[in-house]
Amino acid sequence: MPPVGTAPAVITPDALTTATGAPDTGTTAAALAARVLGLLLPHRRAADPEFDARPEHFPLQLAQLADFIAAGEPIVLTLPGFPCKSPNPAKVLGHLPDEGERLSLTFLDGLCAEIGRLHAPGARILICSDGHIFGDLINVPDDHIDAYSDALTAMIAREGLAHLDTFDLRAVLGDLPYDEKRARVHARYAPSVEELREQVLTEEETLRLYRGITRFLTEDTVGFTGTRSALQRECRRRAYGVIQRSRAWGELIAEHHPRAVRLSIHPQPAGASKFGIRLLAAADSWTTPWHSSVLHRADGQRELLRSDEAARLGRLVLRDGRPSHYECR
Repeated sequence: MPPVGTAPAVITPDALTTATGAPDTGTTAAALAARVLGLLLPHRRAADPEFDARPEHFPLQLAQLADFIAAGEPIVLTLPGFPCKSPNPAKVLGHLPDEGERLSLTFLDGLCAEIGRLHAPGARILICSDGHIFGDLINVPDDHIDAYSDALTAMIAREGLAHLDTFDLRAVLGDLPYDEKRARVHARYAPSVEELREQVLTEEETLRLYRGITRFLTEDTVGFTGTRSALQRECRRRAYGVIQRSRAWGELIAEHHPRAVRLSIHPQPAGASKFGIRLLAAADSWTTPWHSSVLHRADGQRELLRSDEAARLGRLVLRDGRPSHYECR
């Protein structure tokens, strides 16, 4: 983790010039990149929340942003996520996107609009839906994942979220059977289980990820007939597979979008290659819209909760005839 430094001086792009009086494009891009990163920091999903993170603690992201800015191009950010709804009906309202996804996508689109007020060419976020990558490991059928992904794309269009695009396995491998798609991506990009086991033993971030995914798999497994300890063993085994596939998906995205700034829905430490982004308020930093439901509180706040918990606090609201969220009575 980088040491806490002193706050940088405030520098406006107009004030940056070379010795000849001409604008210093490289320095101007760097200063503007720091301002753009400053827009992301309040929404950071941090693995080190006690750390006073500032733009200078993210040198990789600053360099990536400055590259787009210096070229006068729209900034491209990639966000693996929005895979499918949890198969546990106690946590979600169904298998299609609902208010949680709508609010999250609206937030991401608004973030791009904010960046556009600093950087005229604007910004775009590519939602890299990863459900098919590990659908077999989380026991969600591929047709449910297709329906979720298609509804997500339709939601983006319906809400007029012009700064967002989607990307999934269909964009890469077309109409091949999903088992074959998964096998191809795994074979080309996934690390070995042995490599991951070593990282779980030696790297705090990988251990935290492994534990978080194991917990989700345990919570989301419905209808298991064995013992609790057998379920935990099974979920620990599957967790390695999910991490393998997630890493593979990340490598594939990086190959297709090598210059993009990589966002993550998982908590990340300052200085990591991925910038953790928080979509909506939740008590648990691992909670996502696809593992929960939205509760609209009486004070106007929106919070992600398990569906069964939100149901105890509010009434169910329908949108277009489908369950959408809960509102406090």
